[in-house]
Parts: sequence; C-alpha cells; structure tokens
Amino acid sequence: MPFEPKHVFASLPQMERGVAKVIGGDPKGKNFLYTNGKCVIIRNIENPAIADIYTEHAHQVTVAKYAPSGFYIVSGDTSGKIRIWDTTQKEHLLKYEYTPISGTIKDIAWTEDSKRLAVVGDGREKFGAVFLWDSGSSVGDISGHCKYINSVDIRQKRPYRLAAASDDTCVSFSEGPPFKFKFTLREHSKFVNCVRFSPDGEHFATACAGGQIFIYNGKTGEAAGSLGGEKAHSGGIYAISWSPDSSQLISASGDKTVKLWDVGAGTAVTTFNLGTDVSDQQLGCLWQNDHLLSISLSGYINYLDKNNPNRPIRTIKGHSKSIQCLTVHKSDGQSHIYSGSHDGHINYWDADTGENDCISGKGHSNQVSKMVTNEAGELVTCSMDDTLRFTNINKKEYSASDVVKMDFQPKSVSAASGGLSLAVCIGQVVLLKDKKKVFTLDNLNFEAEVGVIHPGGATAAVGGADGIIQLYSIQGNTLKDDGKTINVSGTITDMAYSNDGAYLAVIDEKKAATVFSVADSYAVKNSFYGHHARPVTLAWSPDNEHFATSGMDMLVYVWTVADSDKRIKIPDTHRLHHVSGLAWIDEHTLVTTSHDASIKQWTITY
Repeated sequence: MPFEPKHVFASLPQMERGVAKVIGGDPKGKNFLYTNGKCVIIRNIENPAIADIYTEHAHQVTVAKYAPSGFYIVSGDTSGKIRIWDTTQKEHLLKYEYTPISGTIKDIAWTEDSKRLAVVGDGREKFGAVFLWDSGSSVGDISGHCKYINSVDIRQKRPYRLAAASDDTCVSFSEGPPFKFKFTLREHSKFVNCVRFSPDGEHFATACAGGQIFIYNGKTGEAAGSLGGEKAHSGGIYAISWSPDSSQLISASGDKTVKLWDVGAGTAVTTFNLGTDVSDQQLGCLWQNDHLLSISLSGYINYLDKNNPNRPIRTIKGHSKSIQCLTVHKSDGQSHIYSGSHDGHINYWDADTGENDCISGKGHSNQVSKMVTNEAGELVTCSMDDTLRFTNINKKEYSASDVVKMDFQPKSVSAASGGLSLAVCIGQVVLLKDKKKVFTLDNLNFEAEVGVIHPGGATAAVGGADGIIQLYSIQGNTLKDDGKTINVSGTITDMAYSNDGAYLAVIDEKKAATVFSVADSYAVKNSFYGHHARPVTLAWSPDNEHFATSGMDMLVYVWTVADSDKRIKIPDTHRLHHVSGLAWIDEHTLVTTSHDASIKQWTITY
C-alpha cells in the first residue's frame, strides 16, 4: 500500500456544562470509550495514544457502551437511533440498528448475558424501552416517569432488576424480564443524574443534582442508606462508578471534586481535588480495574491517584473542538506537532508517543486560523481575535508582550529568515520584522486571500480571490510592487514555497494544483488535477519533490512534482469532515487533522 495509518491522536470528549458524560468501559478492562460529535472514540486505558474512531452515526452520538461479552458496542445518538457494532474487526461491521425512542438517547444498559438492552432518554411518546438485541422485540417497558430519563442500569445477575433515574427527581424500580414497573423511589430533591448497580448486584446507588447519593438493596429496591449523610458533595453529582469488588464507589461532582466512598461505612475515604476553575467541574467517571478516571468540563480525562488526591497520575489533554491548522517543528531530533483549534487552544504533541499538553497562559480568544514556525524557534499564529502571536517553542507558554494587534482580521501568516513575517488580513497585507509591523499595503485593488514569503526572504507572493498572484520584492522594511504577477484558474485557497525555495505550489477554487519554478521566472513546472471539490490546504514534503493537498471532497493527494501522473490518493482520512490541516514530519510521514478534533499520521511509500 502506498499509504498506511500510523497513529491516531484522538479528540477529547465533547462536554456541555451541567450535562453528565457517560464513559463506557470494556469488560476485559483494556479500553474505555466516550463520544465527541458523530464519533465514538475507543482508547487503550494503559496507553491512551492507541485509539480507534467509529464514525458511522448520522447524528451527534451521546452515549456508547460495551456489551458484557466484549464483542459488541452499542451507541446511541440525538435522533433516538442506536447502532450495535462489532469490536473485533477493524471495520466495525454493523450488526443491528434500531430507533427505540424518538429523541436524544441519554444512557444504555445491557443484561449480563448481552441479550437485552435498556435505552432511555428524551423521547416524544416514551422515555425508555427494553428489547432483545437481535430482534428489537420488546421485553417490557420503562414507565413511572413524567420527565425525560437521564440514566438506566440493569442488575448483572438474576433475578434481573432495572432502575431508571429522571429529571422528575424520581427513580423507578422494575422487575423482569419482561420488565414491569414495581415502584418509585422519591428520596431525591433534584434531578437524578445517575443510577448504577454494584457488580455483585447486591446494591444500587443513585446520585442527583442536589449533591445526594442514596444506596438501595439491589434485589428488593429498599432504601439501605446514604453516603456522606445529608450531602455527599457541595455541588451536583453527575456520575458514579462502582469498584470491581462492589465495596466502594467514586462520584464526580460539579464542585470540582471526585470522592471515593466506603459504601458499607457511608463515608468518604478520599477526596480528589481537580482544580478551582469552572472548567474543572467533574461530569463523568469510570472505575476500570485499578484505574479511576474522571472527565472535566474542559474535556480533560484525569487518571486519579489514591495516594496523592490533589494531583492526578496523568491527565489526557487534546482538543474537543474542531482543529483548524497544524504545523510540525523539529528540535534535537525530536518532532512535535502543533495544532490550533476553533476555540483558540494550541496543543503540542510528541509525534512518536502522542504525549501532549496545551501551551500555558492566556492565548488566543478565538479560532486559530494559521500557524507556522520561524527560525527563532517561535510558533507564529494568527487568529480571528485580530492578533498575531509569537510563542517561544521551548518555553511553551504565551507571552503577553509578543502579541501584535492587527487592524483587520488576519487570514494567513508566513515566516522567513531575517525575522520576517507576512500577515494577510481582510483588505490589508502587513510585513513584520522582529515582531513589529514595518510596512502595510492598504487600498488593495484585489481581495488578498493568502500570502507567503520565499525562504530566502527576498520575495513575498500574495494570492487573491481573482486568481492572480502578486509578487513583491522585500527591500529593507518595504514591499515593492515590481508589477510581476502569476495567473491561475480561480480564487487561490492556499499556497506554499518548497523548503529549498525552488518551487511555489498553488491550489485554487477550480480544483487545480500548480507548481511554478522560481528560477525560471515562475514558469509553470507542472499542473495537477484530481480533486473534485475545492482544495483547501497544501504542505510540502521535506524532500521538496512531493507535496500534499486536501480538499472539501475529503480526499488527500500526495503529488510528485516531476510527474503529474504519479499521485497517491488517500480517501476517507477523516471520514466525517474535510482535512483542515496538513504537515510533514519527514518525507514518509504525513500528518492530517480535521474538524473531528483528532490528528492522524500516515506512512507514505513512493
């Protein structure tokens, strides 16, 4: 194969304030899963850099759970559809598809034999359904609620019992199969967010927005006590998860803590403090073998440490919103990927291990549109917050002084030797030297879309919506219009000089990629066709003989400069969205990113 997937650095869960996030656990204890947009993300619990993404839902996925057998995953979305799919094959073949309720699915539970499913949520005619997984035929009903159901669980041994927790402050208890409503539990004073049976089936616990946790007998539904007396947490509780031996449980709360409870004693053994910011509210948790996980409102996944409750063993970071651009920087033989997202966050990733963190401090307040690195070891970024930032790559923190405020919103940024940067803004082209504006072109007679500086620093090329590239010579601190232009067939969407400065590659709205030879007065070297929708971004390989382009057609092409017929086509790189950013780690490793908030690496063989 000319291309092979090498790494997937997955997105974080998509979080919403005040809404619980269900994390699913693999019965074998190897993986955990969660949802972001239309994706279900499966990650290895020991090494979260090993990930897999399922993308077959047409609507936003809200919850996913493993079958107790481990062979299937069921996932539910906002339209009320559930899909049951295979976990053993890479293709994740669909086994069954049903629409049990006509609205957002909030939670799903299996019986221990992997044969029956309970699905609950915000349906129009009913809030829940219980059915056989292979035929969809009903095995009872979930009744007793007047508002939508947030959570459901089934006792994992016979006789089966089902408990459902609702926004009507009640918990319903049913016996089965077929499941029939038995009675309502009314101890809670606010929305009940979560209900979970202990693995041994002896008890179940319920948690609510009022900060209370109640324990009940798993077989009879009788009240068996509460945790922490009147209140278990000072904020609302969004999730609970039992220990494998059923003696303890953890609870995740909006008070920014997770607590570990001794259920028998009803007291908290440990309180994990996870920060002081609003984004540190805890909206989900999972106890998987020896791992205690929680999810913050920021989307960060925390591995809790019983021995040091104030500092997680590790925190998985990344992006939860769409990634708009990326670049690669090498130092001391080590490659790092930098990615900028829709919400202004910039992350850096170890290209080999996927270890990542975000640049610290106060950075961009809006979408990061474009990023490059310069020879001074700085990340140069432009954003919809109308600024350019220069961030020291070694320090990995934003500097309040290295921000340049632009008059208009910047669309593109480029850097070259001699401390030069070029920003193309709406209606303006700005030349910067040593992080200061030195020259501005106003009153342009064309709409500038993208600008690049030749690596040698003597020429700036600015591409317009009219399909014309204006060439300016950089003389001292000015841009001089020498009247030189290059024409392509349509609005220019991106362009880049090769690393050695020999070529300029341009993509345009008419689906063409054109390479110009700089030494031959920008004569056309070759033209490339293959995209069947507008190409959006391009990147040169370090070998200067190949470059990659991606388009709205979801395709990525790797082109050979010398031969327009030699091309490598990578379909479905990110199955739900077009590729928004491309970069190369080396001549055989291409990095792609997209609005699915994940980053992928591909091994390219010519």
